[in-house]
Amino acid sequence: MATSYPTFTLSEKLTQAQLDFFHQHGFIHFKNFIKAETVSSIINASKEVQDKWIDQDIKKINGVPIKYGKDLDGSPIVQRFAFINQHHQTLSGLLLDPRFSALLELAGDGARLGTEEKDGMVFNHYINGPESKFSKMGWHTDGLRDIFYGGKLNPMLNVGIHLSTQKPENGGLKIIPGTHKQNIYQMLFRKKYFLDNNPDDAEVSILPNAGDLTVHDGRLWHRVAQSSIRGEESRRRVIYVPIIAGKYAPKNENSPTVFYQRFAGIVK
Repeated sequence: MATSYPTFTLSEKLTQAQLDFFHQHGFIHFKNFIKAETVSSIINASKEVQDKWIDQDIKKINGVPIKYGKDLDGSPIVQRFAFINQHHQTLSGLLLDPRFSALLELAGDGARLGTEEKDGMVFNHYINGPESKFSKMGWHTDGLRDIFYGGKLNPMLNVGIHLSTQKPENGGLKIIPGTHKQNIYQMLFRKKYFLDNNPDDAEVSILPNAGDLTVHDGRLWHRVAQSSIRGEESRRRVIYVPIIAGKYAPKNENSPTVFYQRFAGIVK
């Protein structure tokens, strides 16, 4: 279902209204963060990285499995890139935008962009085709990720840079507002992690245009619904960059694969 909610404009300083909305609901949507030509440059950069990784048969980046699939014509594509910011100047340069610094306030003291931690900048490429390996994802919270990493539940926000215009029939990100305030029991057991992709009466559909930016608290229950249409109209690209706090924990080429990431089908 499509649910209306207010949208905002991001500058180098968050307003009190923006802070209040995020802390109450656990998400916020900023319109027109980047221009159409920047969107095109980012997509082209991802294709360059994709060609290189396919040619070199890259399996993991910093211990994180790379998800491959097939495009509509049967050609191989990367459907989930990890740490893509470390593999193309266009992607690393995007993060120099000073407006990203304003978002750190949403996570509190000591917050930073996780460009070298978790999975770095993740680039997701969804397509609902006959051989796609990445078209949906069941309900989950990213708080579970901290448990697998062996740490405490520190704030972790997901900054989404949307490269495709999203319509209700495209599926996409669904969140349950306010669940970032739930207790540990609810975070662990409210839903069956990754197995349940059923609609929830309380869910909100995030419907960005290409170039929009969203932020959602990783402790929210959220899912990615499959597009109800197939083919080219189902294609959707989105970047996620984490904002994290707590102990600095960078990854490198010798980092081990986290246990849950061995189940590649559930990785966001």
